[in-house]
Amino acid sequence: MKSKLVDLIKNVIDEACDEGLLPSKEIPDINIETPKIDTQGDFSTNIAMVMAKTQRMAPRKIADIIYEKINNLDSIIETTEIAGPGFINFFLKKTPWIETLKNVHEDENFGRSDFGNGEKIQVEFVSANPTGPLHVGHGRGAVVGDAVSSILSFCGYDVQKEYYINDSGRQINTLGRSLYYRILEQNGKEVDFPEDCYQGDYIKDLAKELETDVLSIEENQAVDLCAKYASKEILKWIASDLKDFGVTFDNWFSEQSLYDNGLVDESIKDLKNKGILYEKEDALWFNTEKYGDEKDRVVVRSNGVTTYFASDIAYHKEKFDRGFDRVIDVWGADHHGYIARMNAGIEATSKKSDNFDVVLIQLVSLLRDGQQVQMGKRSGKFVTLKDVVDEVGKDAARFMFLTRHYESSLEFDLEVAKEKSSNNPVFYVQYVHARITSIIEKASDEKDVKEIKWLDYIPQKLVEKEEIALIKKMESYPEMVLESAKNLEPHRVTFYLRDLSKLFHNYYNKHKVLVDDEELLRSRLYLIGAVKKVIKNGLDLLNISSPEKM
Repeated sequence: MKSKLVDLIKNVIDEACDEGLLPSKEIPDINIETPKIDTQGDFSTNIAMVMAKTQRMAPRKIADIIYEKINNLDSIIETTEIAGPGFINFFLKKTPWIETLKNVHEDENFGRSDFGNGEKIQVEFVSANPTGPLHVGHGRGAVVGDAVSSILSFCGYDVQKEYYINDSGRQINTLGRSLYYRILEQNGKEVDFPEDCYQGDYIKDLAKELETDVLSIEENQAVDLCAKYASKEILKWIASDLKDFGVTFDNWFSEQSLYDNGLVDESIKDLKNKGILYEKEDALWFNTEKYGDEKDRVVVRSNGVTTYFASDIAYHKEKFDRGFDRVIDVWGADHHGYIARMNAGIEATSKKSDNFDVVLIQLVSLLRDGQQVQMGKRSGKFVTLKDVVDEVGKDAARFMFLTRHYESSLEFDLEVAKEKSSNNPVFYVQYVHARITSIIEKASDEKDVKEIKWLDYIPQKLVEKEEIALIKKMESYPEMVLESAKNLEPHRVTFYLRDLSKLFHNYYNKHKVLVDDEELLRSRLYLIGAVKKVIKNGLDLLNISSPEKM
């Protein structure tokens, strides 16, 4: 509807320019807003104020010109009014809104677009070190990355989801030592277990499962063997837990493969040849400050060991070499300081830092009985993602993680997530789908509506303000999805679904659907049938089920 209004305003302004009513044909972007107050119209624009400078006219005079010309047209607009210093408010006729219902029913993928035009995007998310089970914080990053990928695909992008396996470096070595020391313990040897090792019971469980006798080989070899075994097993747990959470990946990429294939050495050599790396204090430094970072960064330490930054440079170059037009990384908020150096690495190797985006996920506080649950992988005192999903279910967990913008911290209340009431946001939305299903079934059984002929309805019957409010909300669905894709903000979908559900509950509480008037009955079934489809469409985007019964 907004696009139709924009075209109408453009045509009116062009005509006014041709007639000499407006001196300049320079038309800026026309912004259409939905007023928060119903009495201010269906839509509003500030175009008269935006144009004032180029037209060298008072905003109110420009608004008067647009007002007069639009009011003389036979269009989708019922009435127009000028407010304040030059806002133009539009009140639309009912007919255009009613046409929305037909669009919903006829388009199985209502809201889908080809906006992305097949642009290849890689979304890398979770990528947790395989040193322990996923905790609840990983769950938020997982569902955000998964939902962003789904929404981008729905809007015409060619999306690949990737998990980067950090299977190299110090933390993996620490994992190996942790397992090795537990094996020593279970074989009766006294061990002063280091504080920096992983303390969780899962390490003890792995020690019981490892069949190879690591006691007969040299310690460094044993630690290496333990590290490979533990990381492989833990990665299996991670993949299984993510699958149960509704998250799968198109590709799993090993950090170690960057070393095995010589890509890290190759990228370092390339940067040396470009004069971007320099030696200082026996270490090799990247001149990241030149690219906007706050200081230069080490890529090879004085002992000859590469840093994580070195492998990340090679990894992101490899991403663009694979042909991705755009790369999106989903990181924890504590990685905020890493963005500048990563931009520098990409600019120096691929010259595509403008095509690199980072989504930063803020912390999750898990509440149980009103008390915050402490989490720490090394201490072993943490609640796993599997624990949460097993307790509250996949749907509730996914929806709860998306109930706030990922840049805001989130309190995940386990008790609320389990409630079968309107306090539970996912139940509140899913119940609308189930209730409408029940109403339609009841119409078939009790009202002798043996076959719902969705196009057999009378638009003029839908006149209640609550009915029009529902239709207006559904009309805005495609725009909401597209804005969610453009801004990488999946929480817009949960917000929308809750708002639409609230409008439905309000409508259902005020108006009876199963009425004796057959024309009104069919029209209202047509209306709520559209609501059901949009609810399902939105839940599908988030990989959340739409139950028929609850």
